[in-house]
Amino acid sequence: MPQASPRGTYLVVAEALRAEIQQQEGAGALPSEADMMRSHGVGRNTIRRALKVLEADGLVESVPGIGWRAAGDGDRRSLAERMTDVIAEESLSVGDAYPSEATLCARFGASRTAVRRILAQMEGNGLLTTVHGKGRTVRALPTPTTRP
Repeated sequence: MPQASPRGTYLVVAEALRAEIQQQEGAGALPSEADMMRSHGVGRNTIRRALKVLEADGLVESVPGIGWRAAGDGDRRSLAERMTDVIAEESLSVGDAYPSEATLCARFGASRTAVRRILAQMEGNGLLTTVHGKGRTVRALPTPTTRP
């Protein structure tokens, strides 16, 4: 593994795991955390942080009693890309209501924390605006440069 800053090691591991997952043909179980620790030469917390990054991107999922596996929906786009694409998929215009957090969690099978993080990015990029008590609305239509 290439040398990295101690603060960014989990990101290097996440990218290595992303490459390994994308080389696999189908969805399947990932090695155990202990095996990943040995193969990448890092600690358990680094592996867990890397897996959380991939989970937020919709690439892996935790399965109770089994461990981590590649997400089975076949969609390899990140959660951020899929949430941004909702605007086009539902033909939303500026001023239209954007789906709620609960709807997005159910639609993408993602945690509320991951959905909120992407919504904050979308608001920061100027795609959405929040009106307290009324929800989020589309503020601007996405372009390739405004993707989170």
